[in-house]
Amino acid sequence: MTAILSNLQAIHQAIEQAAKAAQRESASVHLLAVSKTFPAEVVREAYAAGQRAFGESYVQEAVDKINALHDLPLEWHFIGPIQSNKTRDIAANFSWVHGVDRLKIAQRLSEQRPADLPPLNICLQVNVSGEASKSGIAPAEAEALAREVVQLPKLKLRGLMAIPAPSDDFEQQRLPFAQLREMLQALDHEGIKLDTLSMGMSHDFVAAIKEGATIVRVGTAIFGDRDYEGK
Repeated sequence: MTAILSNLQAIHQAIEQAAKAAQRESASVHLLAVSKTFPAEVVREAYAAGQRAFGESYVQEAVDKINALHDLPLEWHFIGPIQSNKTRDIAANFSWVHGVDRLKIAQRLSEQRPADLPPLNICLQVNVSGEASKSGIAPAEAEALAREVVQLPKLKLRGLMAIPAPSDDFEQQRLPFAQLREMLQALDHEGIKLDTLSMGMSHDFVAAIKEGATIVRVGTAIFGDRDYEGK
């Protein structure tokens, strides 16, 4: 058994246990394997182990990888900060974008989405911890941006995403995830129907599942430590 297969099995078991503890169906939680900085052959190995959805943060690296793996039916998610000059490549190559926090970016993604592709699935990134170093809209701005994004023709607004400040305490981990869930519920109450909470990473996805995560973004627990040299 390869390390990646073993790691994926362990993650799926942990997801199942976390969902059961939260009285949820494990099928309601989807695993996004964060493959940024890892080469195409590692993604191919994860595919052979049953993984289908992969997350990338660096546009050129991702496009090269997507082209190298075009023979596989993979679902690609862009999860990094989005620069205006990169939106065309993102719109053409990905099925999901998790980090939208500006109307301008959403408009460019909609305008540049190829006509032959289905609408691009979008999550709005919310800066739930209020960190100056983090991307994301303030919670108070979410409804206004959501109302704008749902009007864009080549986008499908699916939900909210957050990367909270790290904590080793389980109850502290839960708080920002609960805040994001409550935001989703508030949007639903206002008539904006969403189905996705993209939250939780290798160190805190159990807490995220407890608070309703539907996509957990796990990288190091699957692939090992990253080498960011050159990134």
